[in-house]
Amino acid sequence: MTFSKLITVNKDEDFSIIHFNDATNEIFALTNRNSDKVRVVKFDMDTRQVATVFEHADYDVLGAGFIPQDNELSWVYFAEGKGKLQPLSPTTKKLYQVIESKFSTHFTVNSITQDGKEVILANTDANIPVEYMLFDTETQSFTALGKASPWLKSEHLSDMRPIQFQARDDLTIHGLLTLPRNKEKTNLPIVILPHGGPFGVLDTWGYNPEVQMLAHQGYGVLQINFRGSGGYGKAFFKAGFHQFGSGGMQHDITDGVEWLIEQGIADPKRVMIYGASYGGYATLAGLTFTPDLYACGVDYVGISNLHTFLMNMDESWGMSRESWLENVGNPYTDIKKLKEISPYYHVDKIKAPLFVAQGAQDPRVKQQESDQIVNALRKRGVEVKYMLKQDEGHGFDKEENQQHFYDEMIDFLASCPANNRI
Repeated sequence: MTFSKLITVNKDEDFSIIHFNDATNEIFALTNRNSDKVRVVKFDMDTRQVATVFEHADYDVLGAGFIPQDNELSWVYFAEGKGKLQPLSPTTKKLYQVIESKFSTHFTVNSITQDGKEVILANTDANIPVEYMLFDTETQSFTALGKASPWLKSEHLSDMRPIQFQARDDLTIHGLLTLPRNKEKTNLPIVILPHGGPFGVLDTWGYNPEVQMLAHQGYGVLQINFRGSGGYGKAFFKAGFHQFGSGGMQHDITDGVEWLIEQGIADPKRVMIYGASYGGYATLAGLTFTPDLYACGVDYVGISNLHTFLMNMDESWGMSRESWLENVGNPYTDIKKLKEISPYYHVDKIKAPLFVAQGAQDPRVKQQESDQIVNALRKRGVEVKYMLKQDEGHGFDKEENQQHFYDEMIDFLASCPANNRI
């Protein structure tokens, strides 16, 4: 068999094949090569010509697919609002109308069978978490297959809605806001929940057990897709480079808090922050670089010292290590800069109570990251709540450890009123 090069992409581009058309010798692919947003293209393997099939001005195409009746692209999916599935072919548009009449708010396609039947993954405001249904495209009938977590009742769960606000530099930032059921929607205690990653990760609408747990305890929850997140194009992604700590990524989180306060949703004296991995770093950065903003924080397997973190990166990081060194900092040549944006070197600024949780076997964010921030605070005479699990890694996998962590976190959040300052 002889192989030949079809196309070349650089390190910040992608070209993911989604479909072959043997009749025309064409490939359909998702790519952001020569464009800001990920789009669907048709690649002619004979002529090597690339033609755009679908692109969105504001969002990356996150998914695209074909149904058996179509020779051309059937549908695309992108992160607008709750996530938008857009039908493209005449056949898919007709099917979409039937499905939409059944699911009035939101649904996503999970898989398509060879005989023309679809399995629908339905996420609706009244039906969280998901219910799986089989839709027969010939008879246009629906058969319930079951719910992902039938013990969870929609009447006990809180609505999540997409939001957006303008950052201080006028960049549009998207996010998700969940407000507790049966409570006033103003002057609420709020938990800010920054995602991990951080680069290329995207918080999406749908059932989230942590969010629902916090909402059930009476907290509003704000998730922010700060610059550097995925789904909004190459420029938005790159806007997060070298923006850790007191830079644009953290400013987006801060601006989200200020937006909530301006909307009258958040009680400015009862804003808390909790995150894991990079979200843990964002928690520590929030407590150090904006010490008057938060009533308390929970750092779960988070980075406290970017210099030691980058020095300790091992082979498990693979090619992403190079990306971190290039887009965050080099531990050999950027020591001063890394110290400036590392919470460990600014513990004297922390005013709010802190809870730290760590796995001793964590291969990515090593125990040293939690030990050093805890020890630095304790040297100041500050008692930090520290949960160290010897049998866990980067996040707790064992059910008993998860239960312990969440029980302790709920108690901790409840114990940090506005005037409980270090």
